[in-house]
Amino acid sequence: MRQLHATLTTIAMAAGLAMAAALPAAPLPGAAELHAMTARFAPVDIRVDLGKLPAAERHALADIVRAAQIIDALYLRQVSPRNEALLLELLQDHTPLGQARLQYFLINKGPWSELDLNRAFLPGVGERPAQAGFYPADATRAEVESWLNTLGPAEHEAAAGFFTTIRRNPAGAFVAVPYSLEYQNELSEAAQWLRKAAEETRQPTLKTFLEKRAAAFISNDYYDSDMAWMDLDASIEPTIGPYETYTDEWFNYKAAFEAFIAVRDAAESAKLAHFSEQLQDIEDHLPIDPQFRNPKLGGYAPIRVVNVVYNGGDGNHATQTAAYNLPNDERVVAAKGSKRVMLKNFQRAKYDKVLLPIAQRVLSPADLKQVAFEPFFTHTLMHELMHGLGPQAITVNGRATTVRQEMKELNGTLEEAKADVSGLWALQYLMDKGVLDKRQERAVYTTFLASTLRALRFGLTESHARGMALQVNNLLDHGAIKFAADGTLSLDLPKAKQATVDLTNEIMTLQAHGDYGGARELISHMVVIRPAIRRVLDKLKDVPVDFAPNLVTAAELTSH
Repeated sequence: MRQLHATLTTIAMAAGLAMAAALPAAPLPGAAELHAMTARFAPVDIRVDLGKLPAAERHALADIVRAAQIIDALYLRQVSPRNEALLLELLQDHTPLGQARLQYFLINKGPWSELDLNRAFLPGVGERPAQAGFYPADATRAEVESWLNTLGPAEHEAAAGFFTTIRRNPAGAFVAVPYSLEYQNELSEAAQWLRKAAEETRQPTLKTFLEKRAAAFISNDYYDSDMAWMDLDASIEPTIGPYETYTDEWFNYKAAFEAFIAVRDAAESAKLAHFSEQLQDIEDHLPIDPQFRNPKLGGYAPIRVVNVVYNGGDGNHATQTAAYNLPNDERVVAAKGSKRVMLKNFQRAKYDKVLLPIAQRVLSPADLKQVAFEPFFTHTLMHELMHGLGPQAITVNGRATTVRQEMKELNGTLEEAKADVSGLWALQYLMDKGVLDKRQERAVYTTFLASTLRALRFGLTESHARGMALQVNNLLDHGAIKFAADGTLSLDLPKAKQATVDLTNEIMTLQAHGDYGGARELISHMVVIRPAIRRVLDKLKDVPVDFAPNLVTAAELTSH
């Protein structure tokens, strides 16, 4: 397996790991079409200045990256049990078509184009499995759900938990298998690199986290290492492990492995720290029934601004992440809160290569003048902060549960829409309160409008894009988006404000009640691309969809 990891990483870095879009339900693309898909994504060299890191910390950083490279390959198995065999076949195909397929396979971490409703681009692979590699390939969702309902509380918690796969025993019955056993080879090797990095670093909180995360890979208990990650205060900011559940399209139960290995921008982090102080006040004024507000938010909310050196696994396929809010374990959130990590070099690449060109193409001249990087960066921050606000742990029919468990496969779409729209509402609240400069009001909303078009182009199989479709249609229904005769867009600010309040209320109320049926109805008629927006998107075909990171500094670190 180690050679596979090395091969995957080398090719991925050479390819630049971009993302692409094409037409759904079409014949398999040839080499020219695959190249055209890839060419629509602007390559960006990811170089990070490590000059201020002492030699010991650079050595530690290199070994953390090596652990993350293993995680990158492990994620392939989680997407589909066939992925490793398919990758090995592609590595042996040196024809122009084979090389084009290989590059696009690495972009998507599998043979399905995420931006094109998971259109297959390799022969014989069929549809992308909604159960990914977490459940038996011969099982149905109904069978697994029926089995889960027969389990006692402790067994159900393990089987529906973040860190187990579901397999069949020799008798054919379903059983829960810990990740530490399912992925034993990869996790043991990654743990070795983390322990080595822990020996090299001179930063106590980094050392503690690396040791505890290495132990978690073996024990399958991530609680202590998540708590240590919340306490991490170091120049190196590693996020490595199983986190997001979007790959599990059956239930959103199972966590996918990802890695973001970054260095902290201390000055930028300090500038944003004051946002954490506002969270309880924001919670206390959410536009929902007061009974659904949390009178005491769990823990604190550290904010880290970082520059990414390496990203892999669930953190690097198709669209690139701009920021994240972790951990997702509700126990840790209750005890410590959650951490918001802003990937500044990735956000800058998205703004320069995608958002600004979109704005220049489709916004009215007056609104174009309002578009700026700072509102984009600040709203992304508020999006991540709002993941930790609003309903989380809830009670349904007298039963203690969570929003994630009740919403199942709808959770990703609903939660991303919530974070976006309530983030916009929260920025308005802080501007009205005087915490933020209200002169930036129109810039905040107008930059967001341009960003909605950016996200919609990710394709409606992606949770952020689905959540954005819901928001765009909400703006349309409120009359907040105006279409000029020349096809450009402008924003009706008062109507946009009201649309923001109304959708924040609707989504959070659904979450508070654990109303799966209501959420399904909302998503079914609002997560679509309407003709007026489709015409706007059609004007953007020659604008990059996203940037393609070429992880130059990571390659240099691990080359010797």
